[in-house]
Amino acid sequence: MTSLRMTCLTLLFLLLTALPVSGADEDDSWYPSRHGADDTLGAINYLSPEKVLQAASLVKTGKTYALGVKTGPESPAYGPRSYALTVLQLDDGVGAPLAANQLTSNDDLLQTWMGIGSQIDGLGHLGINHRYYNGKHASEFVTVTGLTSFGIDTLPPIVTRGVLINMASHLGHEVLDAGTVFGSADIKAAAAAQKVSIEQGDVVLLHTGWLAVADTDPARFMAGEPGLSREGARYLAELGVVAVGADTWGLDAMPGEQPDEVFPVHQELLARNGVYILENMDTRELAADAATEFLFVLGQPRFVGAVQAIINPVAIR
Repeated sequence: MTSLRMTCLTLLFLLLTALPVSGADEDDSWYPSRHGADDTLGAINYLSPEKVLQAASLVKTGKTYALGVKTGPESPAYGPRSYALTVLQLDDGVGAPLAANQLTSNDDLLQTWMGIGSQIDGLGHLGINHRYYNGKHASEFVTVTGLTSFGIDTLPPIVTRGVLINMASHLGHEVLDAGTVFGSADIKAAAAAQKVSIEQGDVVLLHTGWLAVADTDPARFMAGEPGLSREGARYLAELGVVAVGADTWGLDAMPGEQPDEVFPVHQELLARNGVYILENMDTRELAADAATEFLFVLGQPRFVGAVQAIINPVAIR
């Protein structure tokens, strides 16, 4: 794709996502936040040294799980997002080595969207009629060179208790169908069956089996997905979870409950409640091991002003 075409597509994407929607939610009762009118961290405020110690006590076997998928040029992505890596060599690998110690090297140049592959959505990602977490208007913090508030670089490491809720198993399928919606009743029932509770400060991962579709049919994977309902998102936020993730590319069910709405779960979690979203989490090995709780560790890259970031969280049991 030419750089001109890519630039045009990018501008079109940004324009469309910035346009106000008729009938958009004008209710301002969701801000200021429960963490204070000036807060910029949201549910991360529930993290604490005590929570880290509690989570660390869950480590019994030392087994680690990479929750991030491999990210590359063929990764399924929400358009027009893309990934391009160029490896640079001194003298193209055939020139004379440098210095007396015969130094040769490789370097790399990455041109990518941050929201590709396994990713964390920051609080500046999606809002309601141009207002984001704590009611902050886009005009107050969004610039073309980066966010001046809610940037991924401002987040502390997320180290806490992780909980896996196996929605696929609970609903009787290896892979849930696109458009399958589950809410608080399903989450409560699945958690009870797994004999696990969801607590304040947890990271909750929802296993739907959908990520397996990306390996065999990327177009189908991106065409829809099972997902969380708005009511389910509100329930998890009320419990005080730090982040909600899934083995899907967008967490919301696609198609969703209301055909005239787009990403209402994102709005409920990010804007209204300051709860972070983790997408394309590889939960398959955790599900296969029936791992319901674990130490969750994420040290996200600290790109200044970034809206979101490619990540590889680790679960440890």
